[in-house]
Amino acid sequence: MRKNDIKRDLRYLQLLSQRFPTIAEASTEIINLQAILNLPKGTEHFLADLHGEYKAFQHVLKNASGNIKRKVNDIFGNTLRENEKRELCTLIYYPEQKIQLVKAQEDNINDWYHITIHQLVSVCRDVSSKYTRSKVRKALPEDFAYIIEELLHESTDDHNKAAYVNVIISTIISTGRADDFICAIAGVIQRLAIDQLHILGDIFDRGTGAHIILDTLAQYHKWDITWGNHDILWMGAAAGNDACICNVIRLSLRYANMRTLEDGYGISLLPLATWAMEQYDDDECTGFAPITSGGARELDEKTSRLMAQMHKAISILQFKFEAETYRRHPEWQMQERAELYSTGFSLEISPEERELMKKLHHSFRVSEKLQSHMRLLLRHGSMYNICNGNLMFHASIPLNNDGTLREVLDMGAGKELFENIETAIRTAFQPDGDRQERQSAIDFFLYLWCGPNSPLFDKSKMATYERYFLSDRDTWKEEKGNYFRLRDEREVMEHIMDAFGISDEPRHIINGHVPVHAAEGENPIKADGRLMVIDGGFSQAYHKTTGIAGYTLVYHSRGFELVQHEPFLSVTDAIRRGTDIKSTRQIVEMANHRMLVADTDKGRDLSRQIRDLQHLLYAYRHGYIKEKERKE
Repeated sequence: MRKNDIKRDLRYLQLLSQRFPTIAEASTEIINLQAILNLPKGTEHFLADLHGEYKAFQHVLKNASGNIKRKVNDIFGNTLRENEKRELCTLIYYPEQKIQLVKAQEDNINDWYHITIHQLVSVCRDVSSKYTRSKVRKALPEDFAYIIEELLHESTDDHNKAAYVNVIISTIISTGRADDFICAIAGVIQRLAIDQLHILGDIFDRGTGAHIILDTLAQYHKWDITWGNHDILWMGAAAGNDACICNVIRLSLRYANMRTLEDGYGISLLPLATWAMEQYDDDECTGFAPITSGGARELDEKTSRLMAQMHKAISILQFKFEAETYRRHPEWQMQERAELYSTGFSLEISPEERELMKKLHHSFRVSEKLQSHMRLLLRHGSMYNICNGNLMFHASIPLNNDGTLREVLDMGAGKELFENIETAIRTAFQPDGDRQERQSAIDFFLYLWCGPNSPLFDKSKMATYERYFLSDRDTWKEEKGNYFRLRDEREVMEHIMDAFGISDEPRHIINGHVPVHAAEGENPIKADGRLMVIDGGFSQAYHKTTGIAGYTLVYHSRGFELVQHEPFLSVTDAIRRGTDIKSTRQIVEMANHRMLVADTDKGRDLSRQIRDLQHLLYAYRHGYIKEKERKE
């Protein structure tokens, strides 16, 4: 270690010494960090395109895409029958409900408690083995933290401790806390089974529970999201983009999904309903009847009629406000959309329509639940994410015909483009910034939703108007961008990863957005394994098209496993019959050695911390910095 290095970094080392004021404390931290580097890598869980299907999402979250079932199989092997392992897994996923069923059926409940608690402790011990005691301790519920910690670190295999462990469990039962304890340890297993959750966009869309998904995520221990096109649409609406507000309402009416808007966020559509009944009382509103497939509730004739009227009213309003925005931003080169709209009706916005839009706008802006969820998306979200050599984004990277990165709207290409877009998104939510700059950022959400070179859309056009008003189906076609044409080319994917600065192997691109047509033989693994497409397929509307309920991805210390899901039936069915989401696991890539924390981004950060602490030790021992007494 050179003296010049110490002298150059002396100011930083003096700051570091405030946290580690003695040689002993700095040495202890080095020992601790070095030990962490040699733990197995934590399991990462990748989900995409949830589309408001909160029940399936919550179930996949509880079972960690089958990771808990895999652990149970590894631990108990042939010592438990298949139905016993299935019952144990169901108990871990839904402990409160399952306990009530067991109590109604079990003759000797105390015996069941003894056996089950021992089994749960074994599973918990296994899933906690990747973490330090300190990290496990932080995951434990306060009421049972001491008891669980004792059981995790003692074993009945040790004859000296067997009686101690059994007495703890017997006392839990005799004091009437067994139910609470089982629920608590099941929650710990769920939490420790996954170290980090990555969501690759589209929490919102057809399903009825996007707000419930976000409530669930708000309590989740560690997660991030790369925003999808439907997330951006809702973010734009929450920021006050009137065209985005119209799009959100239109899609909700089109798919008869008003629960997220009305029940979730308290958005009042009464002004729209009043306007629609006045304007379209004698109109059949052909082509605007709500689509109730894919889990939406069936509607009576009167309700369906009203929703069709509202659907047409908000659609016309949407096209008018879109046209106004396109004309305000000629640099987008989307004025031809406004010209197309003008062939069907006048684009002049009447005072009454502006007043209606003002009321809808106000409803979105003052919804505290909606605004709090947008803050959550901003805090945990980004346009792209790089973690452990994996580049994640929702949809695409704009490319030229030859596969090179395309520059978009003078905002750069590739990584620079994504970062400039993210800056614009965050600017839209800064009330104290430059007013004109903020309004331009708010307008930009519309381009991100349907602009031809938006990385969240990347199609020639969004043919909403054509589908409603033009009978020529050729006009409905939306040509996908070059990324979708070239995503099977390994060289193109390698070039993208190079451009984002990812050099360490293994490296991959992971995205969603486009459902994989598994029924037609399409493979979600593309470009010789460099690209993994994991559209979750949670939306029931896509199941007939894809033939499955999509994919999720698990990245553990042994490598990648892709999980192909069948449709989720119901929570009730899962609890009563022990049924799980049927899934097929496909090994994508296995590591040639078990990956450790040292092999991860976190490991590289810890290694840098160790080097800094070693420099601090050198400074202490050679008199550059004096040890201090820690104040009590």
